[in-house]
Amino acid sequence: MSHSGRARRNSDCTAGGPRPTVRAPHQRRRVEGAEQAFVIGILTSAADFARARAWGLSNAADHEHYLAETAELLADALERFDTVRARMFHPQDFAEFCVLHGLDPAEPLARDRYLVNPPLQTQLLAYQGEELAGDFVPRLVRARENGLTLCHADLLLDGGLSGAAGEVDEEHTRWVRAARQRGAEVFRRMLVGAGAGVYELRLRVDAPGGRLTAAARVLQWEDGVVRINDEDLELVCAVLCAGLALELPGVAVLHGSQGSVAAGGARGGAADEHFLPASWAWSSGGQDWAPAAGPVRLDGVAAQPGYSLGTVC
Repeated sequence: MSHSGRARRNSDCTAGGPRPTVRAPHQRRRVEGAEQAFVIGILTSAADFARARAWGLSNAADHEHYLAETAELLADALERFDTVRARMFHPQDFAEFCVLHGLDPAEPLARDRYLVNPPLQTQLLAYQGEELAGDFVPRLVRARENGLTLCHADLLLDGGLSGAAGEVDEEHTRWVRAARQRGAEVFRRMLVGAGAGVYELRLRVDAPGGRLTAAARVLQWEDGVVRINDEDLELVCAVLCAGLALELPGVAVLHGSQGSVAAGGARGGAADEHFLPASWAWSSGGQDWAPAAGPVRLDGVAAQPGYSLGTVC
């Protein structure tokens, strides 16, 4: 599982320079004294590639060749730009964006505007040289789903997550920030209580307009070091924040393999692994999280009531 920075903290970019042969949708900016950034949208499946053919996004023969050419483009961008970011280029989202703004989807300007559309910035991931067909493309798909959930949660909190509320209501911003800190502490206590191991958290909060859901894979070593994708951590904390701030009911399951992994092995070498299956469940009536009242099944994962988070330091 690879690690990325919080991509949306970097500045956006505007079109400039010749468009490469791949014609993968992207934008870039060169401003004197400013950070040089590159943004690209990636078609993540063969079906999406086929649908986007009519818009002239690529001359590649098929999706496999498209990914290979896009990887070359990204490798070049890593050498030339301070920041390289990517997001899933979703054909349906793009088509709806063009209809909404009266744009021709075959025009490069339409693709550029779609990529830097402010409500979609939560879908951007920092690219650091990962293999596209490995973990990075699935992460792009999850980032889109996560971004939609973040937008939903932010809407419920009247812009408190994105900071939009702070422009007019500092008290509201402090209220959301306090709830976010409480949510982060709930997640921290779940992990501390679980100890070393390889886990997945599944979280659901029942909210107006539809359920808020999150999932995150976590690797935790004996020394307390935790490895988790930044975008997954952000989503988990945002969903917990919305649930606690608005006092919404929810359920969480942490499951996986509990045990120790030799530090050297887990971080690159051979490892001596001793794992046991583990699964815990918690529920919330809105104000706090506590062990579930009984056995829980969430997204097909069965779990027994978890440990008391109040007893975890």
